[in-house]
Amino acid sequence: MANPPSMREDEVITGKLAGEGSRLDKALAEASGLSRERIKALMAEGAVLVDGATASSPSAKARVDTRFSITVPPAVEAEAQPQEIPLDVVFEDDHLIVVNKPAGMVVHPAAGNPDGTLVNALLYHCKGQLSGIGGVARPGIVHRIDKDTSGLLVVAKSTEAHEGLASQFADHSIKRRYQAVCAGHPNPSSGVIKTRIGRSPNNRKKMAVLPDDSKRGKHAVTHYKTVKKLNDCSLIECRLETGRTHQIRVHLGSIGHPLLGDQTYGRTPARIRPVLKELNFARQALHAASLGFDHPVTGRFTEFDAELPADIRELIDETARSNR
Repeated sequence: MANPPSMREDEVITGKLAGEGSRLDKALAEASGLSRERIKALMAEGAVLVDGATASSPSAKARVDTRFSITVPPAVEAEAQPQEIPLDVVFEDDHLIVVNKPAGMVVHPAAGNPDGTLVNALLYHCKGQLSGIGGVARPGIVHRIDKDTSGLLVVAKSTEAHEGLASQFADHSIKRRYQAVCAGHPNPSSGVIKTRIGRSPNNRKKMAVLPDDSKRGKHAVTHYKTVKKLNDCSLIECRLETGRTHQIRVHLGSIGHPLLGDQTYGRTPARIRPVLKELNFARQALHAASLGFDHPVTGRFTEFDAELPADIRELIDETARSNR
């Protein structure tokens, strides 16, 4: 590979291609340090020149030692607006940030939640530190947890970190451990739930376990074990092999042990409802307690933990001593 020149996003990147016969977008990405998706977007904007001519076909064949230039515009501001919202920052460096999200906070702006989200908070917290992921100065959301689930999230601040983390989530090498309080006492007390999960055929707003021979949905695997038996419920630990939407909630509901407080995937046992009402506990009892991954820049394995929040600890204490 030719020596890649130093890069600032408001300047022109120039150099020579390597990788004779490979796809042009791949060769340009390797030579420039940009992602292939960013290269494709810049090609569509006419910002890539090869041998002095505008290159528009990502799949064209590269020729070794061919000169190129790429004009990379400054990152534009994200549509979401920065908001000064307190964050529980567990770790942060130039490339990524790990936060302990509280229950009730939505990760990304959407219909019904246009602001007050984690993204709004990160845009304020990381102002001037975001390198323009996909050409936009925004935090790189590589995974999400539900609004009413608390716990750890890692977010990319640079393109390199975004691509590295996304790759690890795609190949399921990220280590994720959740703690939850479920209805009843699972039998066996530990095990593995393997199903296909996809949109419910009866309610498009819900996910559901689908038949094994279904062509819809995706393979999903959850490992669970009972940590402590409580009255009519259990504190359990779940480790994910895959990360499907609502996976833990769907899987535990499918075996008859839904999360306490989960109004979508199961009913809380009648004898526990007065406890939830007394505590004003109105969310699924689920917490992303541990997150481990290879740092996408240093390559060093890093792991972070977040203790159970006060509302779930209080729920455990009450159900441990309650015989209502």
